[in-house]
Amino acid sequence: MQMEQLNTTFSALADPTRRAVLLRLTSGEASVTELAEPHDMSLPAFSKHLKVLERAGLISRSREAQWRPCRLAPEPLKEATDWLNQYRRFWEASFDRMDTYLQEIQSTEKEGGSDDIQS
Repeated sequence: MQMEQLNTTFSALADPTRRAVLLRLTSGEASVTELAEPHDMSLPAFSKHLKVLERAGLISRSREAQWRPCRLAPEPLKEATDWLNQYRRFWEASFDRMDTYLQEIQSTEKEGGSDDIQS
C-alpha cells in the first residue's frame, strides 16, 4: 500500500461522522439524505464528509435516475487493517513474552515458599 493512500484513509477515518457513515453503509447502500439524517448538520456540511470519504476511496456513489446511492468501498479499509496487523503481531509477541516472564516469577515464588515472610 502506498503511504499516501494509507494517510488518506486514516485521515478520513479520524472523524466520527465519517466513521458512522461507513458503519451505516456496512448494512447496504443508502442515499445521501438517509446517511445525513442522524447527524445534526446541514446537508452541504454533510456532503463535505462524503467527499472526503469518496476521495479516500472508502465509498462510491452512482446515479440511478434521481437516486444517488452511496456504497461502501472496503478495499482501503482492508489495506489499513493489513498495515495495522503488523503492529498487532508485535503486541501479541510482547504479551506472550510478558506472560512467560510472569509465569517464571510465579514459579520462582512457589519454589521459595513462605521463606520470604519473616516475623
